[in-house]
Amino acid sequence: MDGTDTSRLPAKRTAYIAMGSNLGDRIAWIEKACNEMDARGIKVKRTSSLWETEPMYVLDQDRFVNGACEVETTLEPLALLDALQDIENSLGRKKVIDKGPRNIDLDILLYENLKIDHERLKVPHIGILEREFVLRPLAELIPDKPIDHTPAPFGSPLTTMTPLSARHPPIQALKPDRKTHVMAILNMTPDSFSDGGQLPALDLPDLITKVQVLLLDGATMIDIGGQSTAPRAPEVSVDEELSRVIPAIEHIRSTFTEQPALISVDTYRARVAEAAVAAGADIVNDVSGGSMDPDMLPTVARLGTTICLMHMRGTPATMSSLVEYPPSEGGLIGGIARELVSRVEAAEAAGIRRWRIVLDPGLGFAKIGMQNVDVLRHLDELRNWPGLQGLPWLVGSSRKSFIGQVTGVPTPKERIWGTAATVAAAVQGGADVVRVHDVKEMAQVVSMADAIWRY
Repeated sequence: MDGTDTSRLPAKRTAYIAMGSNLGDRIAWIEKACNEMDARGIKVKRTSSLWETEPMYVLDQDRFVNGACEVETTLEPLALLDALQDIENSLGRKKVIDKGPRNIDLDILLYENLKIDHERLKVPHIGILEREFVLRPLAELIPDKPIDHTPAPFGSPLTTMTPLSARHPPIQALKPDRKTHVMAILNMTPDSFSDGGQLPALDLPDLITKVQVLLLDGATMIDIGGQSTAPRAPEVSVDEELSRVIPAIEHIRSTFTEQPALISVDTYRARVAEAAVAAGADIVNDVSGGSMDPDMLPTVARLGTTICLMHMRGTPATMSSLVEYPPSEGGLIGGIARELVSRVEAAEAAGIRRWRIVLDPGLGFAKIGMQNVDVLRHLDELRNWPGLQGLPWLVGSSRKSFIGQVTGVPTPKERIWGTAATVAAAVQGGADVVRVHDVKEMAQVVSMADAIWRY
C-alpha cells in the first residue's frame, strides 16, 4: 500500500461518445479529436470502426464519416460536455447551420446507466433511435446492450473505412463493388523461401526500376521485408534488418512523388516499424500480430499508422509444430477467429484505433497442408465472426507449400497457376488485399475476380 486515500479520488466513469466529420480530411479530424480527449484525461479505451454515411436532415452537403468511442473519465456529465465542446472549438469547428457541414462533431451518447434530461444535455442521446450511423458503431462497442431502434433508411449500405495514407482512399471493406488491392512482395533478404537473394544485390537504381515494373504491372501496394519468416530461417539482428529495408523505403518514397506508392513494412520489430514509418512507410505488416515484440502495439498506437495483424502461433521457428485446432475449441476456423479477436483486443488496449486494423488469416503460419485450403473456403466466415466484423482482410497465399502439395509443383516460382486459383478464392471470400510475388499475372486474376464478385 502506498498510503493513498483512494476514497478521495474522483470516481472513474464510462461514457460513449459519437464522433463525426464531413469536411477536409475527415478521418484525420476524428483522430485528432481522440488524441485531444486522451491529452485532457478523457481516456479513449476502445473505438468502433469508422462508417461512411449519407448526410441526414441537411442533404446538400458531403458524406460523413462517423464512429464512436468508449471513454473513461472522472468528469461529471455536464463537465464532460464542456470538455468535448472545448475540443470542438480548439479544432476550429464553426457551427453555421444546425446539422450542417462540420469538421468535427462530438456528442455524449451514454453515460454509465444514467438518464439525463437537462436543457443542455439529454442522455441517452435523442438521436440514437433514428440514426443508423450512431447505432452501428455503438453496437460494435456494446453488442450485448439492448437498444430499441428503428433506424431511418439510407440510400446505400453503410461501409467501414480503414485509412491507408493521406494520399490514398481508405479501404471500404463492406462496399460490394470495392476493388481488391494487389500487394507486391519486395523481399530484401537472401533467404526468403521463394525469391531470396534476388533483391539485396540490386543497387538503388535497379530497385527503382523493379518498383516501376511492379506498379505498371498492377501493384497498388509494395510490401518491403528484411527478415525472412520462413520456417527455420535464421533471425537477423535489428541493425541488419534496418540496413536492408530503410534505404529501400526512403528511395522509393523520394522517387515516386508524382505516383505515390503505398508502402508496407513487413516486420515484427517495433524499432524497425518506427524507423520505416519515419522513412515513409504507410502500413506495418506484422506476421506475429504484435505478439513477438511487446513494444510493437504501443509503438504503432503512438505513430497512429495502420497495422496488419496476422494470425500465427509461436514464432517462425516453432509455428510448424503448433497446428492442432481441437473441435472442442472451435476447430480451425474457430481457433483462428478467437485468437485474432484476442490480438484485436490487445491492439485496442495498447491504444490502436479499431479503424487502423487490418487482419490476415496467416496461410502457412501454424497451418499445414489442407488447413490452408479450409481457411480459403471459410474466409467469409472469418470476416463475419463476432469481434472481427467490418475489418478488412489481407490474404497471402502466393507460391506457398500447400499449393505445391495440391498441384504437385515442387518449385515455388512455378506455382503461378495454383496461386491464381487461391487469389481468385480470396477475392470471392472477401479479401481486400492479396499479397503476391507474380504481380502482372495476379493483377489480371484480381481484375477478373473483381468483375465477377465485386459489383
